Amino acid sequence: MIDILKGLFGNKKGVIQSPIEGKAVPISTVSDPTFGEEILGKGIAIQPAKGRVVSPVDGTVALMFDTKHAVSIVSDDGAEILIHIGLDTVKLKGKHFTAHAKADDKVKAGDLLLEFDIDKIAAEGYDVIAPVIICNTSDYATIDTVTGKNVKERDRIMVLKK
Repeated sequence: MIDILKGLFGNKKGVIQSPIEGKAVPISTVSDPTFGEEILGKGIAIQPAKGRVVSPVDGTVALMFDTKHAVSIVSDDGAEILIHIGLDTVKLKGKHFTAHAKADDKVKAGDLLLEFDIDKIAAEGYDVIAPVIICNTSDYATIDTVTGKNVKERDRIMVLKK
């Protein structure tokens, strides 16, 4: 019976849902080499259509940056996920960002973590592309990604296999 239910509803283990609504693109398209060259790990990037970040997994907020431009989450099954809003947006020092979670908060997939004003950030000259990185990439044999399409919050964007 459990296998039938998994088949119907999917086994969430290793599934990373989209934290942001927008266009999912390959991480290699990000102009910052820290992300584009996968220095921090494998992942994707999202060109946001809405200024919301929700938890992509059930897990714990490991770090909410003081500048609110990035959040790190550890999933209940061990994936270390970094969601970074924009490039060089740390320089905004929290302006145009609102945090809705803090370090050590337990979160469920879909819980609101951050809000940001896409238009105001772009008006200040920043690229608002949002890398979603698996920081412990070496713990996985494969990381399958979904790119080249529009995604809504909680759509499947990555599957991690040990």
